[in-house]
Amino acid sequence: MITVVVTIALAFVGYAATYLNGVRLSQRQERLARLNRQLSDFYGPLFALTEANSRIFGAFMERNARADGRSPFAHEVPPSDDELAEWRLWVRTVFLPNIRAMRDLVIKHADLVGEPEMPPILLQLCAHVSGYEITAARWEQGSYDQHLSVVPFPSEEIAAYASQGFAGLKQEQGRLLGRRQDG
Repeated sequence: MITVVVTIALAFVGYAATYLNGVRLSQRQERLARLNRQLSDFYGPLFALTEANSRIFGAFMERNARADGRSPFAHEVPPSDDELAEWRLWVRTVFLPNIRAMRDLVIKHADLVGEPEMPPILLQLCAHVSGYEITAARWEQGSYDQHLSVVPFPSEEIAAYASQGFAGLKQEQGRLLGRRQDG
């Protein structure tokens, strides 16, 4: 009788261990699938766009800065008509498409944001884009009295958010895939 009870108990323990291990593996796979989506659909593209935007803005500044190295918009002397025309060209063709793409990522993939609530920095990004869209619409109507968004672009903050989010998820991805963590 004891042999039968021990056999049944061992079978039950084996079944419970197999079941719990299956649940753990399933949860790990689900976490990895979500993490891969976060990387491919949100944090990866956001990181690439913020880096590209930062680099192209740096190139714009290098090419169009005043003699003292400052932006025409951060200077005592207001921007000239030529400087403003050049700015409008860059905004329409480079900066606005980039920040619209960032905003669209936030809107289309809000479910992939890592935080439980929408980070204020992402909301500021969306507001900045809307502010620039009205400015660009005025340009289309021939009104050039405004040249900036009503909401400032959070360049350093959004770049840090995207970089840290991307790096953290890559590290977690490596851990879930069983890769060694160096350094």
